[in-house]
Amino acid sequence: MKLSILIPVYNEKNTIEKILKKVKKVHLKGIKKEIIIVDDNSNDGTKDILENFDLKNLLVLYNSSNHGKGYSIKKAIKHATGDIIIFQDADLEYNPEDYKKLIDCLLKNNQKVVYGSRFLKTNKKGNLSFYLGNRTLSLFTSFFYTSKITDMETCYKLFRKEVIKNLNLKSDDFTIEPEITAKILKRGIKIKEIPIDYHPRSFDKGKKIKWKDGFIALKTLVYYRFFN
Repeated sequence: MKLSILIPVYNEKNTIEKILKKVKKVHLKGIKKEIIIVDDNSNDGTKDILENFDLKNLLVLYNSSNHGKGYSIKKAIKHATGDIIIFQDADLEYNPEDYKKLIDCLLKNNQKVVYGSRFLKTNKKGNLSFYLGNRTLSLFTSFFYTSKITDMETCYKLFRKEVIKNLNLKSDDFTIEPEITAKILKRGIKIKEIPIDYHPRSFDKGKKIKWKDGFIALKTLVYYRFFN
């Protein structure tokens, strides 16, 4: 079995090397790892680090201009050859050692999709408005799609390849997150959530979703529930 780890990157020179080393360090018994990075035209020196980073089973793709997280994720999905696929942010907020728990849950329970929830475990909440925005979006997701979701915006989404490759994703920006969840639930696929570790960056150090983005995400949830 092979796990494809998809990492969209934009201006993460301070963390990209550290997160790649953490991902490399994770040992998954009986499972090969494939790491696919898509750099969204970083201009802070991230590309220089990637060009000189030596790691087996690493594929680095470069966007010619800045398109957005969704565009990079879609590009990575097209190149993924793993039986199961997971997203990994390029910062250090998530712990790659949690891959083991997510994969174990997927395989032992014969799940098609498993999310790692930051809110099923006592973790630091980070910025209050960011926390409340995430919780609000998750509540609306649960309401619209009649399926309890505690962390719709989580990075750690694990899929069997046939699920994520057949969603026909459209979003090029951060709305890729609600689009993915909406399309999975609308197809009647259950999303299993398990608790994961989370170490939030401060607001000034991270690329956080703003309230305006929250309203756009909510609009996306409504659109895919009732109009698409």
